[in-house]
Amino acid sequence: MSSQLIAAELKRSRSPRLEVLLPASFTSMAIVDEINKARPDVTLISNSLQDGSFAGYSVLRAVQSTNLATRLVLLLEDCEHDLVIDAFRAGARGVFSRSESSEQLSKCIYSVHKGQIWASTREMEYIVGELVMSRPLHVLDAQGRNLLSKREEEVVALVADGLTNRQISEQLKLSEHTVKNYLFKVFEKLGISTRVELVLYALSQSSRGDPAIDPCVHNNRQNGNQRRYRL
Repeated sequence: MSSQLIAAELKRSRSPRLEVLLPASFTSMAIVDEINKARPDVTLISNSLQDGSFAGYSVLRAVQSTNLATRLVLLLEDCEHDLVIDAFRAGARGVFSRSESSEQLSKCIYSVHKGQIWASTREMEYIVGELVMSRPLHVLDAQGRNLLSKREEEVVALVADGLTNRQISEQLKLSEHTVKNYLFKVFEKLGISTRVELVLYALSQSSRGDPAIDPCVHNNRQNGNQRRYRL
């Protein structure tokens, strides 16, 4: 019933205007099948489905493994630390609490559709804190060779620690302009365009037990358009 109500609220949204689809069944397998068939721009998934209290995470992981362009938002009863971290590790582009308004939900879906990350300041603090404790980031190409230079890896590690460009320049004894150049090269190699994406991508990779990153996953989203970077 709650899904029907949420769908009705979203359909009434005028800014932005949304086309809403509901799956025939609310099991994880049925939802994954529906996403593969309909290929929506954004999918809102409850963490609790008919086949389990945390079955929504199974949907996230299944869709992430397909490399579809569909962006995923996880609907949570409470955005606790572990639930938020696991959501982004599983491929979510945003998390949304059921306590928030339908108007905010429309904004969330629209923002994620535009390629942004939807997370509160507190949730971003969870992510940054988790990255500080995670393993160093190593980016490998298809042949297992390091894609980033040693200096680029150092810059990425400091970004993941939450340092600003000025702080990175002071720590590495570089100019801010040089730091921006390193970040631009990293973004190009990974096919991403913002620092937030870099942090979230590093987090999602650190949970797999293999620190290697395949840049082709993000390159698939460029669609030949010129990318704008937020350094």
